[in-house]
Amino acid sequence: MEIFILSLLSYLLGSIPFGFLLTKIFLKKDIRETGSGNIGATNVLRTGNKFLGYSTLLLDILKAVLPIIYVKLNYPEFIYICSLSVFLGHVFPIWLKFKGGKGVATYVGMLIILNYFLGIVFGIVWVITYLISKYSSLGSILGSLSVPIFIFFYSNDYIMFYFIMFILIFYTHRENVKRLINKEETKTKI
Repeated sequence: MEIFILSLLSYLLGSIPFGFLLTKIFLKKDIRETGSGNIGATNVLRTGNKFLGYSTLLLDILKAVLPIIYVKLNYPEFIYICSLSVFLGHVFPIWLKFKGGKGVATYVGMLIILNYFLGIVFGIVWVITYLISKYSSLGSILGSLSVPIFIFFYSNDYIMFYFIMFILIFYTHRENVKRLINKEETKTKI
């Protein structure tokens, strides 16, 4: 029963649509009608309001950090299922008819708590990719791919979990991948 309650609470916390709420409250706009239509930080940045964009980023990270810290300290055997639940809450939020963000900031929050070194690996790959290409989406895909690759060679973490997370992030970026292939992807100004 504990695993069900913890997973449900993790999902509900993960499903808080901060990008949607912040733009609705402060800009009186529905972020889903701007740019890519996504509720995440990158699309909020497209509104031109960097404060709201970075606030969305921070809150989307924190909504993963807080429940995962609690689970890690009190129910460590459920850490991976609760982490996945937070991520799925962000990507498929009940409050927005299961149409949420791409999960990258939430994934970063998860990495910080699960294994901060993996968060650093992700961050380094994301930054290098972004600096070279100016594509946030490409940085997110390659950053999430770098984590299971790093684990394969250098760590004993649960590699299957991180491989599943890469597949999910790749899935949420499938439209970006099409645009990257067709050279139609929008470069991000951070």
